[in-house]
Amino acid sequence: MNEQPLEKYANSLGSEARQAGRKLAVTSGAQRNQALRAIATALRAQADTLMSANAKDLADAKKNKLTSAIIDRLGIDPDRVEKMARAVDEVANQPDPVNELIAGWVRPNGLRIEKRRVPIGVVAIIYEARPNVTSDAAALCIKSANACILRGGKESFHSNMAIGKVIADALVEADLPEKAVQIVDTTERALVPILLRQEGNIDLVIPRGGESLIRTVVEQSSIPVIKHYTGNCHVYVDAGCPLELAESVILNAKTQRPGVCNAAESILFHRDIARQYIPAVGRKLVDAGVEIRGCKQTQELLPDAKPATDKDYAAEYLDLIVSVKVVDSLAEAIEHINKYGSHHTDAILTHDIRAAEAFTAGVDSGNVMVNCSTRFSDGCEYGLGAEIGISTDKLHARGPMGAADLTTYKWIVAGYGHLRQ
Repeated sequence: MNEQPLEKYANSLGSEARQAGRKLAVTSGAQRNQALRAIATALRAQADTLMSANAKDLADAKKNKLTSAIIDRLGIDPDRVEKMARAVDEVANQPDPVNELIAGWVRPNGLRIEKRRVPIGVVAIIYEARPNVTSDAAALCIKSANACILRGGKESFHSNMAIGKVIADALVEADLPEKAVQIVDTTERALVPILLRQEGNIDLVIPRGGESLIRTVVEQSSIPVIKHYTGNCHVYVDAGCPLELAESVILNAKTQRPGVCNAAESILFHRDIARQYIPAVGRKLVDAGVEIRGCKQTQELLPDAKPATDKDYAAEYLDLIVSVKVVDSLAEAIEHINKYGSHHTDAILTHDIRAAEAFTAGVDSGNVMVNCSTRFSDGCEYGLGAEIGISTDKLHARGPMGAADLTTYKWIVAGYGHLRQ
């Protein structure tokens, strides 16, 4: 396509989404839940079709020599189809956020003031190689009565189109507007900046993917963007933390799935326990295939460690690499995290409740964990059913975003012939 047909296509996507969103906004929660349950049922029933489409994407990915991390995110198997369907079911089972009363009161003059949740309108999600984002994003937008435009990466094109067909059929079955969920059916990169200028039709853009994608979207968009650039997550091991707790949590946070944004990328040890803990924990990391880049004391205690630089402390590796540093105090750990971290997810391991409270208050991140793995920073693990993304912004949402985070609010004021004097 050249610029003119792409402009026409973007306008069509946006205007149809706007019309569908207005219809969706006045539906009942029961109607939207019916559609979600139909989607979950259809995902399970169409598992073979989805895997067949996904096989084309996987074949292309291998042909194009994409990384093992991308191929891992891209794959669909029976277990992942079931997880996709279960996530949609969980979203359906949640309370309806639309029209929820946030606050209400009666003024001395008798006016009733209410603040209620309402849909944002039309949400565009631009994402990369994870097909499950298609069903997650659609489910959360339907739940919150928002229309959505989903533009997945070319790596998952066949998978996304197959999932989109399942969703479209389920919407029709539930008598909801089919255009409430639209899958962009072209891989033309030139379409994205045109979509990002659709401020008359699209109310919010959410990019999900690598830092370069997110920065590109932010730079090109005339529409508000919710984002997270990187997931440089930390685990701080406080003085007095049991060794077995440090070993188990750090191993899980770093190695359970190193290519995702909530995997640990940096470990900080309090000086009082460093001499014992770094060799013990470090050896387990090395045995698990992790490359360690550490400060001078880390290198002295663990000969396998390579020297760490400021760049390492700020890195999101998405790989079996981790930076390690010895700190003199809890305050230094907090300062280090706030300086080098990405405000995504950071954890403290401690038996000192005062240290835990100081850490949760002082670390400026969307998710702060106490004595548990950073890998729990996830919408499903929080009971949201699914997430539209993990925001490191402060406005208007932060951390894993569920259906309620895809709402704004309106003020409703009721009186009876009230006149302002």
